[in-house]
Amino acid sequence: MRLLAVGLLLALPSVAMAAAEPNTQVPPGSRYYAATPVPDRIVASPSVDPSHGFAVAWRTDGSVQSPLLEIARADDSPAIEGIVQVRAKTQVLQTENGLSHHHRADIDGLQPDTLYVYRVQGNGSWSAWNQLRTLAAADQPLTLLYFGDTQNKNVSHVSRVVRAAQKAAPDARISLFAGDLVSGGDNMDDSEWGEWFAATNWLAQETLVAPAIGNHEYFEEFEDTPQERRVLGRHWPVTFALPGNGASAAAGTSYWFDAQGVRVAVVDGTSALDLGTAKAQAQWLDKVLSGNRQPWTIVLLHQPFYSPREGRENAALRKVLLPVVRRHKVDLILQGHDHTYGRRGEGQAATPQYVVTVAGPKQYRLSDEARTTMDPVGEDTQLFQVLRIDPQRLRYEARTVTGRLYDAFELKRDGGGSKQRVEQQEGRIAPRDCARAQTAKGRTDRCWE
Repeated sequence: MRLLAVGLLLALPSVAMAAAEPNTQVPPGSRYYAATPVPDRIVASPSVDPSHGFAVAWRTDGSVQSPLLEIARADDSPAIEGIVQVRAKTQVLQTENGLSHHHRADIDGLQPDTLYVYRVQGNGSWSAWNQLRTLAAADQPLTLLYFGDTQNKNVSHVSRVVRAAQKAAPDARISLFAGDLVSGGDNMDDSEWGEWFAATNWLAQETLVAPAIGNHEYFEEFEDTPQERRVLGRHWPVTFALPGNGASAAAGTSYWFDAQGVRVAVVDGTSALDLGTAKAQAQWLDKVLSGNRQPWTIVLLHQPFYSPREGRENAALRKVLLPVVRRHKVDLILQGHDHTYGRRGEGQAATPQYVVTVAGPKQYRLSDEARTTMDPVGEDTQLFQVLRIDPQRLRYEARTVTGRLYDAFELKRDGGGSKQRVEQQEGRIAPRDCARAQTAKGRTDRCWE
């Protein structure tokens, strides 16, 4: 009888709205994510030429200073031989979870398309050996993952998106994140970063993570006063080991690298919009793209050039940075910020394609304009994107957290370099809309919080 009752309950439609969840699973005041002598928050990121090197960041408590990274070619035996040691540089951070030391090691001189193992040092301890393959030559196919905002409830809801992406593309070499990795501003910033790393787990250690910075990686200093200003959060400079080749006005938050025939340029949209660096970043981007010999180009930034959410306008981006994108015929503009899904191009041209997507559970509503200028669009849907690229084709897929195909197209290059876009309709599910009138907190401008 009990099994029958459970079956009946499962078959009944849900009518009650779930209670609002906190941003983290950590109770207020808990120091669950405090640093220890054991290394954690390990993340690999690309160098300018990831076929010959990469960089790793990690965290320990204050007992560890200038630790080592060890790296060797991967082999089938646990007797790892030919280990090379690299000394890390260390920075200090004080948070609600106490003092932590953040370390960075840069590795170069590696062989292309070669599987390596690496581990990082703590105090009397080492991390696991992680496997990471360097990138190959430009004529070899590349798979990468792209995620929109994670931001909220990373352990509770983002974890399954990351796992679904890894299952869908186990060959992915790079993971692009379009900013707002955490929410911040609630005196639990460090715990939120702890949960982002718990959610990304092996993805952060065994693919090259290339994030754009979002507005939530900044914070408002002197909020609600005449002196209010936006200031870079303390976690960003120490959490990732990013290339130091950005615009001088946004040196730690913009950068570029080449990856198997793709030039990826990462722009700081928040700094451009709120700190007056749009012109400087446009000049930098123009220079980066002018010297580009790769067959494909991707620009990654947080705030969209064309917003699918009602009431959002990023006019400064369109006025100053968009002309550079058009002039250099960028193929993909990958964005976040608006917690919906939307894709658009420019008339009948194959490129550029502008994409806005969301990986996390925070879900907004689409504007009427987005429904008429973008196709497809979507609400109330957690997504990840898989890009498979070779010199002649770029295939883009957006999939829901359950793995269903939501959007797909292919860009094809002919012998002269011209490009054609082919929409892939087969297998797509119908566009999704929000069926809720309000969120658990009573907000009607959002679908889920």
